[in-house]
Amino acid sequence: MSTPTPAPRHPVVRAGRRAALAGAAALTAVLALAAPAAAHAEVEADTPRALAENVTLSFVSEAESGTAGFTELRVVLPEGIAPGDVRLGEAPKGWRLTATGDGYRIAGPALKAGVDAEHTIRVRQLPDAKEIAFKTVETYSDGEVSRWIELPGGAAEPEQPAPVLKLKPAAPGATTGPTGTPTPTPSPTPSPTPSATEPDATATATGTATEADAARPDDNSSTGVVISAVLAAVALLLAGGWWLAKRRGTTPPSQG
Repeated sequence: MSTPTPAPRHPVVRAGRRAALAGAAALTAVLALAAPAAAHAEVEADTPRALAENVTLSFVSEAESGTAGFTELRVVLPEGIAPGDVRLGEAPKGWRLTATGDGYRIAGPALKAGVDAEHTIRVRQLPDAKEIAFKTVETYSDGEVSRWIELPGGAAEPEQPAPVLKLKPAAPGATTGPTGTPTPTPSPTPSPTPSATEPDATATATGTATEADAARPDDNSSTGVVISAVLAAVALLLAGGWWLAKRRGTTPPSQG
């Protein structure tokens, strides 16, 4: 007795199965997009220990734009690290560091689109803490700004978390040393990165004019305006004299 041949599946059944698979894939994509985004700014240390001295911190800001590159990073230092205790190590070519009231700004020529911004700083001493955060604001060449400043806490993960460095307990006998005075002056840059000893290094690197430059009058422009006014006045006088002479020459003599 021969085995009966199974009936072919109806086209409607096959179409329904394909639709179900497509719906499952779409749901998976939506759930993936809804998940918390991975950190786009990170920090590491060669000695991640509380009260460690002369520590090198490495920062990475991941590029998110496909059309513009980084031009500036603004970092807020955690409590216990003064801007005067920070020195620039490695950085993109032409980038310079300038201390601010609560941290530092590092800026320079725009990086290529899609290129991560990486730099290192040397800190005199880390604070006595379990973890420290470095709020970071990133600026792109097209003016777009990304703020990675949210601190961890609560049940929900922050959408734009600040870079956080976890520290091991301090070594036995470690103490807190004197803190440097925070002064908003450019920090010297070791070789091969160009030195940042010139004033207003950030303004020069980013093409932003300083207040002194904005207040300074444009000598060439003022001189040109004065010369133009003098020439216009002379032209008016000549034209007036010519018109008066012509009028006198064409006026008929009066009858006596």
